[in-house]
Amino acid sequence: MNNGLLASIAENVEYVIGFAIIIAAAFAIAIVCEKLAQKINGIKEPMLSTRKVVVIGTFAAISVVLMMFEIALPFAPSFYKLDLSDLPALIGAFSFGPMAGVMIEFVKILLELVIRGTSTAFVGELANFVIGCCFILPASIIYTFKKTRTMALVSCIIGTLVITIVGSLMNAFYLLPAYSALYGMPIDAFVGMGAEANSNVTSIWTLVLYCVVPLNLIKGGIDSIITVFVYKRISVILKNVTFVPASRKKTYAE
Repeated sequence: MNNGLLASIAENVEYVIGFAIIIAAAFAIAIVCEKLAQKINGIKEPMLSTRKVVVIGTFAAISVVLMMFEIALPFAPSFYKLDLSDLPALIGAFSFGPMAGVMIEFVKILLELVIRGTSTAFVGELANFVIGCCFILPASIIYTFKKTRTMALVSCIIGTLVITIVGSLMNAFYLLPAYSALYGMPIDAFVGMGAEANSNVTSIWTLVLYCVVPLNLIKGGIDSIITVFVYKRISVILKNVTFVPASRKKTYAE
């Protein structure tokens, strides 16, 4: 962990505590729903096996890489960009349950903080985690209770609607005011940047309507389409891979 990150944590203790509470709540929701689904479906398996831990770490690393490939959108200002870093978490959650999805989101943010630190006093990282979980949790929880292709599609649609609503409200009531205070800029400055990219933007609400809403719909739509088409194949591969602990010579399958 670099000195810059340690300094940021020390300067924003209250914010870090709030961050931790939100993370704990996401994990609690995932655990309760996954255990309930396992009970209803008569499934008995550990929530964190060796296989799942390896997959979580691998998918989180892939997510960090995907975060680096941001795509500017013609209808939005430069501070709104598209990335597919939630895709591995959604596939992981469909394959191994909501707990795995939240773990991938959490480890992704942790790796990002360790590698690059924070330039937003944790505002951006918290938003990324919250919005990611608002997509992953409803989609994977619904799918966990009934694993069919149709239900996978329905759950992804619902997840996309949830992140669109939550992302819009977070931008209007939390993110834009937080960035305004952090960078010492009036909110109207962000509205002005939005107006330069999109003539329909005249206020904070039109900024959200014409920039944030379509961004989240596109992001959720792309993640959903890819997941629905590939998660079954990836899940079969992951669940049949044999991991060999370093302390043992013989190969075993869980």
